[in-house]
Amino acid sequence: MFSYLFHVILYQPILNIFVLLYNIIPGHDIGVVILLITVLVRAAVYPLMSSSIKSQKAVQDLQPKIAEIKQQYKNDQQKQAAATMQLYKENKVNPFASCLPLLIQLPVLIALYMVMRDGLIADNLGKDIYAFMYNPGKLNNISFWIFDMAKSNIVLAVLAGAAQFFQTKAMLVKQPPKNINEGAKDEQMMAMMNKQMLYFMPAMTVFIGATLPAGLTLYWLFSTLLTWGQQVLIYKKQNKK
Repeated sequence: MFSYLFHVILYQPILNIFVLLYNIIPGHDIGVVILLITVLVRAAVYPLMSSSIKSQKAVQDLQPKIAEIKQQYKNDQQKQAAATMQLYKENKVNPFASCLPLLIQLPVLIALYMVMRDGLIADNLGKDIYAFMYNPGKLNNISFWIFDMAKSNIVLAVLAGAAQFFQTKAMLVKQPPKNINEGAKDEQMMAMMNKQMLYFMPAMTVFIGATLPAGLTLYWLFSTLLTWGQQVLIYKKQNKK
């Protein structure tokens, strides 16, 4: 039942939007289709992503105060946790709010992944195309005259990794104040994990992107750039406030 609903509510509509864009774009450039589909998806989830980014920014800004709380109650974990939750409450911050939008988006992202995977390699798009829609049968995978979107491409994988690096760097939690010693151990550990993540995530992006069809890597690149841009705009607005 769930599989059927997923197919009818998410997979099939996204596939048909994908084919519609392919049909109307001059030259049927699949790369342009992927760019447009990325913009449409990001526009649809914009409110959710904005909420997630704002929550991450709010938690990030509170890190120095959290470090002070951990220094003050370094020998009492219970008071430390209560003071931290009170700090979140006073600043109207939900530390878990950034996770929910990502979970809500997950089914859409899975459907989009399946659509591009199937659309790029299928010899015939088949029965999932609506009756009133023109079915081109097989999509032309060549984009920008040089990239085959159905095959892996290391150049796009490296570009996606670079975009991931700068986007991850912009989201890192701030370093704790240097004058805080034992109470900042957790923050120092977090900073160390953040530094590892800064290099680990881009490396994984390049590794995985180099094994995926270039169309999926191109979507990953476009999506990361749009997320980064949205993040920069929100951070600027938050800093002004």
